[in-house]
Amino acid sequence: MMFERRLLKNLDWPLVAAVLALVLYGLAMIYSASFSNNSLTGGDAFYFVKRQGLWLGIGLGAAAVIASVDYRALARLHRFIYAAIVIGLAVVIWWGHAAGGAARWVGIGSFRLQPSEFAKLGLIITLGALLARRQQAVGRVRTAGAALAHIALPTALIALQPDLGTALMLIALWFVMLFLAGAPKLHLGVAALALGLMFAGAWHYDLLRPYQKARLSIFLDPSADPLGSGYHVIQSKIAVGSGQWLGKGYLAGTQSQLHFIPAQHTDYIFAVIGEEMGFIGAACLLALYLVALWRGLGIMDRADDALGALLAGGIVTAFALQLLVNIGMTVNAMPITGLPLPFLSYGGSSLVASMMAVGLLLSIGMRRQRIRF
Repeated sequence: MMFERRLLKNLDWPLVAAVLALVLYGLAMIYSASFSNNSLTGGDAFYFVKRQGLWLGIGLGAAAVIASVDYRALARLHRFIYAAIVIGLAVVIWWGHAAGGAARWVGIGSFRLQPSEFAKLGLIITLGALLARRQQAVGRVRTAGAALAHIALPTALIALQPDLGTALMLIALWFVMLFLAGAPKLHLGVAALALGLMFAGAWHYDLLRPYQKARLSIFLDPSADPLGSGYHVIQSKIAVGSGQWLGKGYLAGTQSQLHFIPAQHTDYIFAVIGEEMGFIGAACLLALYLVALWRGLGIMDRADDALGALLAGGIVTAFALQLLVNIGMTVNAMPITGLPLPFLSYGGSSLVASMMAVGLLLSIGMRRQRIRF
């Protein structure tokens, strides 16, 4: 499907440039984090870079297709999208590939897909469509309840994998999108209190798994279990702190090149950036994120209708939450979760889903004004 020239005039080039710069930054850091680890790469220094590059090509194609489709037409498929989300997450529960104590992936040949990454974007679309349809009744408790029921099943399926970080993120998305839709503050406050009490009850009655409780509490004192739950955080803080202003140099980090940082090409890639590129390199990375988020907020502000504003707001919120939580856990400001750093962390599902989200943002931005003939 080809873009019309009138639409291309509204293409958000600063957003495109910022995202591409982030992806290239990520490829460079994935190489640094993995090239010397023969046990992971099998002797091929570019193993993860090549695989990430393949997913990038798929993601760019998917983003182009979504950007060329009117977001309103995509939202009209909300029933099919929701069904696909539930089916995909259910497949993971029964036939998923387990790793690290969690079954979150579905194997397709030599590749693995993580349906929960696509569920984030899918639920933004379907929840946005629901709230847009009920825009006149958004002040009613029934609307908030319908929105909560909408995310309940996918959230429960993700929590069962188990993936508490993504499940909590979906609840946060529900809350923010209700706020953007104009829900009364009193309703939102009561909902926040109820959710807080439910979480406290789950903690008290041991409904959370022991390692989940350890992850949520260890950030208060990582030294309490330095070789266990606190190990990731301690090594990550050492790496980031040792980078100082200018870093130790690309490919020259001691913590990263000696492989003291667990999952350093995936969840903890920011620790590698902090060590090798220093404060300046990390600040440049954050500046690129801020450009992308700022352009996303601009698209939300200029959206042609409530649906476009809700979809754009949901996407920006998802990116901001992942950025905040991932970097926060790296520097021990947030509990440890499995949320990747958008566009940077190695992972095909995360990268493709993120590129698809950017494509949807571009679709909304290009159609902010009606085409005149």
